[in-house]
Amino acid sequence: MLELEFTTEDLALTRLAISPLWEAIASLRVLTLQEGHALHGPWLAAVRPRLARARLDLRPVTEVITPRVAAFVAPAPVTAAPDIRLELAAMRTHPVEGIQADLEVLGLPRYADPVAAIEQVVTTIEAYWELAVAPYWPRIRAVLEADVRHRAFLLSTGGSRQLFSDLDPNLRWEDGRLGVRLRNNLSGTVELDGRGLVLAPSAFAWPRVSLLTAPPWQPLLRYPARGTATIWESRPAVPSHALARVIGRPKARLLTLLHEPATTTQLAALTGLTVGGASQHLTALRDAGLVRPTRIGRSILYARTETAEALMAEASEH
Repeated sequence: MLELEFTTEDLALTRLAISPLWEAIASLRVLTLQEGHALHGPWLAAVRPRLARARLDLRPVTEVITPRVAAFVAPAPVTAAPDIRLELAAMRTHPVEGIQADLEVLGLPRYADPVAAIEQVVTTIEAYWELAVAPYWPRIRAVLEADVRHRAFLLSTGGSRQLFSDLDPNLRWEDGRLGVRLRNNLSGTVELDGRGLVLAPSAFAWPRVSLLTAPPWQPLLRYPARGTATIWESRPAVPSHALARVIGRPKARLLTLLHEPATTTQLAALTGLTVGGASQHLTALRDAGLVRPTRIGRSILYARTETAEALMAEASEH
């Protein structure tokens, strides 16, 4: 097991982020390495014929992501939720020597014309994204954002120990060190040296975690997002009829959606309510002891209370 050693500064710089670029890369690995097929079967069934019809040559990308991923292809996202266009623009401007060094680490030949080669990688990813990931990105993003909200909630209520202990079975937090069980069974100690750590949930990472610690990138840990299996489900969040008769359909729908902590704005978008309307219903649910607000930075996340969980469990049986 590899151990990451944290200082107080590293903990302060640890953050959560999602990366559409990584989801494109990881999904392409699922296609080419035949990993996670049971989980992503519906997606594979839809995407494979679409890619075949497009006759898209994926080799400029697959050669730098299989079996290992070149660091320049998917570094740590610099913001919490970057647009893929910004991530690809950053790849285009990455220093050439850094790219060549990444290739050497993987045992690959250096690019003869690195500028042209990177442009080919970027344009291939762009085309692949539009065909294979973009149609499903709203669903994928919703799961990733829900995971981030859940982790932020754990961090705010239970600190680093609770955050890391809940993250993945391949991780172990103890005495300021995070043990990471990697696919290659790598062992040793890595000092983060005040660089912090980016925690990035991924829909296509299952069933493993992956780690990037080499400079100049900020250390990055990718882990399987909670609820990934629900991405390909078509079932809407429908509240129990019994519960709706007691507290009203809007409030019942809000409670149903709060299987993950969420903000008023997010709930309004999911239900079609105005922000003001959602706020009024949440206030009533809070006063009834059914939801609990928690401030995280500038946002207030609402979560179901134990009373609400018991109420919903009872209502689901009727």
